[in-house]
Amino acid sequence: GATKDMGKMLGGDEEKDPDAEKKEEERQEALRQEEEERKAKYQKMEAERETMRQGIRDKYGIKKREEKEAEAQAAMEVAAEGSLTRPKKAIPAGCGTEEEEEDESILDTVMKYLPGPLQDMFKK
Repeated sequence: GATKDMGKMLGGDEEKDPDAEKKEEERQEALRQEEEERKAKYQKMEAERETMRQGIRDKYGIKKREEKEAEAQAAMEVAAEGSLTRPKKAIPAGCGTEEEEEDESILDTVMKYLPGPLQDMFKK
């Protein structure tokens, strides 16, 4: 028996256990089962937490992050309907026709207060 032990220590062949393969399969199955139980436990805990979160959201009128993100995305899509590359921007001040009309009315008002010869000069 001592020579067999010495052979194992020196890197020789080990004796094969006939039930080793069966034991390994049982061990792997036990690990899979434990993992499934752990996942089920955490899913149950997360479901309980989510019900509490929803209760708080309902109480204080808060929206979920996903809902806020969905609304923001919808707003961006509506804003980008007419454009291929970027969302539409507001018209800068001074570029619209309404402001031009206001400028003309201000100019007319100033012209009324100028003396006659100056009015003739600006009309030319």
